[in-house]
Amino acid sequence: MTERNSRLTGFSTLSRTERLEVLKTWLPEGGQGTETLNDTGSLAPDLVERMVENAIGVMPVPMGIATNMIVDGEDVLIPMATEESSVIAAVCNSAKRCRSTGGFRTSYAGSLTIAQVQILDVADPHRARLEILRRIGDIRDICDRVDPMLVDLGGGLRDVEVRLLDGRLSSMVVVHLIVDTRDAMGANAVNTMAERIAPVLAEWTGGRSLLRILSNLADRRLTRAEAIWPANEIGGPAVVDTMLEAADFAVIDPYRAATHNKGIMNGVSAVVLATGNDTRAIEAGAHAFAAQSGHYGPLTRWEKTATGDLVGSIEIPLSLGIVGGATRIHPVAQLALGIMRAESAERLSRIVAAVGLAQNFGAIRALATDGIQKGHMALHAQNIAIAAGAEGDEVQHVADGMKTRGEINARMAEILLAEIRA
Repeated sequence: MTERNSRLTGFSTLSRTERLEVLKTWLPEGGQGTETLNDTGSLAPDLVERMVENAIGVMPVPMGIATNMIVDGEDVLIPMATEESSVIAAVCNSAKRCRSTGGFRTSYAGSLTIAQVQILDVADPHRARLEILRRIGDIRDICDRVDPMLVDLGGGLRDVEVRLLDGRLSSMVVVHLIVDTRDAMGANAVNTMAERIAPVLAEWTGGRSLLRILSNLADRRLTRAEAIWPANEIGGPAVVDTMLEAADFAVIDPYRAATHNKGIMNGVSAVVLATGNDTRAIEAGAHAFAAQSGHYGPLTRWEKTATGDLVGSIEIPLSLGIVGGATRIHPVAQLALGIMRAESAERLSRIVAAVGLAQNFGAIRALATDGIQKGHMALHAQNIAIAAGAEGDEVQHVADGMKTRGEINARMAEILLAEIRA
């Protein structure tokens, strides 16, 4: 057997077809399977080459539509891209149960993004802080020249903050550039501003600039959503009380809060991915925000109204955009934005927050009543059937058989498939 070596000199200069030929030598049975990468779907092959390095193909993710949603008085259909069963179904069901109270009401803090500049070796940090703040006008002039179009659209530098931090190795001066990025996520703009201003700040303070990059803790871009679920729509007063008890678990225990928030992000990330936005940035910001108090907790809060109904709310940082990056060049992302009629980053953020709250409601209700697995596994049954080798009409027959027997697992799928084929 030929020894493999991942040092593939010149791999980046090869065409995608040539790269696939190289990959065949890394796969068993003569490289069978690479042909599945030939089809790039809705992405033109040359666009695939430009979006990532060493491109070999695309990884399609199913995209579905969440129905029943009302956001700020408007009915909206929401595209969601996810590989996990029951996520979209949960949003649809949750939204249906609060339509009678008007659905989801949201608020938006704005589109301010933070870029950080780290300054080290400053002899007099307190004086340096005052010197930087005294020259905010100069900083604004330098930063706004980076992206004149952003300024023309009403964006640009809004404020400057200076923090004095004690590190393990030394103290540092950290400058925050607060930038209104309008309808863009804004990473490229604020990173360029940070790069441009860093040597100037170092000169003013007598220090040495090091890191110059945005922060994904977008706590200036908070979006909030709330909704009321009538007790009679969700199973009665007893269900309201058990859901509140379940939600309280996440407030006091970070082990539970992590899973609680993961469920929220099931919905949030599905819309973020469908619109070509940065799922990693949103995930990082959400979890960092959940720990800002020093105790990791839930992104949602649940209460009971005076009339006994259930009210939920969410507050989440969402650094989203509808221009720039993959959002602008990916045809599916553009279609998703069009379906939602998300004509601004603000509207997209409001919709995403509402989806996160709906997802959380669905998860808590399932956990507090039948358990999460009953509904999830019923929807997951078809995936198990396919993994067992079922094809065509066999898939539904095997899935239904597993549900009837109350055993939704690979072994039962194989038994049922053998029975059908016999």
